[in-house]
Amino acid sequence: MSTNLTSANATTIPPDTKTHLLEIGYQLIAKKGFTAVGIKQILDTAGVPKGSFYHYFASKEAFGKAIITHYFEQYKGRLERIGAQDTNAQQKLYDYFQNWYDTQQNGCDHEKCLVVKLSAEVADMSEPMRMALHAGYQQTIEWLALQIKAGWADNSVPQPDNIAAESMAKRWYFAWLGASLIAKISQTNTPLAEVWQMTTTEMGR
Repeated sequence: MSTNLTSANATTIPPDTKTHLLEIGYQLIAKKGFTAVGIKQILDTAGVPKGSFYHYFASKEAFGKAIITHYFEQYKGRLERIGAQDTNAQQKLYDYFQNWYDTQQNGCDHEKCLVVKLSAEVADMSEPMRMALHAGYQQTIEWLALQIKAGWADNSVPQPDNIAAESMAKRWYFAWLGASLIAKISQTNTPLAEVWQMTTTEMGR
């Protein structure tokens, strides 16, 4: 009998309030920016009381840092899935940057632009958030460097003279992040097309 009785509240309260708040905050902040989104809007959208927010997060800044950390934890899983593919290193790099190229085109929504938006917004505003972004960047750059080294080892990626894999990974990542920011400013996909051509050429495609 108890299995057939479910209160109205039980259907609306998320099973993991912290994760629910992070996901709602991610969507709102990626769409509107960090400063434009207030705690009240987050709570109203999430449908949870104010006390629940401060139970998990000491401040809005701590919440922002947690969103960035949560985002990069999920992003790490995406990198691991690409790395586990039964393809050579060049194809893995190609798949990674093709996904970036495809998702950053034609505007910006919450599925695409959290890191791009926050990189320009919070670097001088919040040291904890800046450090969380930096750690996330480093995670991705290290993965790219591993794939470049693997590509040199399996001869699927050309190895230029006098450049370390880590340096090449940084150049590619910085170029793509910059192109994504300029694409937002110019409202054109040309910056992404330029770095896409550069990267695919350098990876031997």
